[in-house]
Amino acid sequence: MAKIVILTGAGISAESGIRTFRAEDGLWEEHRVEDVATPEGFAADPDLVHRFYNARRAAVTAAEPNAAHCALADLEADGRHEVLVVTQNVDDLHERGGSRHVIHMHGTLNGALCAACGHRWPAPAVMHRTDSCPSCGVPATRPDIVWFGEMPYRMEEIWTALRAADLFVSIGTSGNVYPAAGFVQDAVRAGVETLELNLERSSGTRWFDTARHGPATEIVPAWVREMLA
Repeated sequence: MAKIVILTGAGISAESGIRTFRAEDGLWEEHRVEDVATPEGFAADPDLVHRFYNARRAAVTAAEPNAAHCALADLEADGRHEVLVVTQNVDDLHERGGSRHVIHMHGTLNGALCAACGHRWPAPAVMHRTDSCPSCGVPATRPDIVWFGEMPYRMEEIWTALRAADLFVSIGTSGNVYPAAGFVQDAVRAGVETLELNLERSSGTRWFDTARHGPATEIVPAWVREMLA
């Protein structure tokens, strides 16, 4: 049974209507990233940050998994391959598309985190600065999102899986944000076969054994069909 580790980025959810993380002008949904995706931004204006993520949560709830999400779920469900999806995305479209083995290295909009005690719980549709932690009672609720300057989740587990893989596939990611941008180099050093599936060449395309470019809803299902043939 081949072990496949799949890294996904914003490009796989773009065709579901989820906008990519950062536009060329450096803004995320018309906000400075520093204001809505850093601990400093949250400390300066927690109300703004909560409003921002409440809107993102509503947008994701209204979105549907696309053909690329569903194809990866089909690959896992087939049973001939051991598939792990490591996503940089904070939406739940992989899970709703049918994938069961998913690691959200940057957290998820569906999660709430207490900044005081570290307790986690399912996020309500709308969160507020004054929400109290159900564990310690302190009103220090924040989205369970990994912001710039914070360590992504489950990194040791990801590195272990990557180095033991037979194939590493990167889908819909720019190759600019570390540590995920370094996964392909680590895979190469471990002798793992590598494949890029992306809308266009990424910053790390040269590291991949093979690269295919086009819309995720076209090239991901096509690749999965080949794997299942």
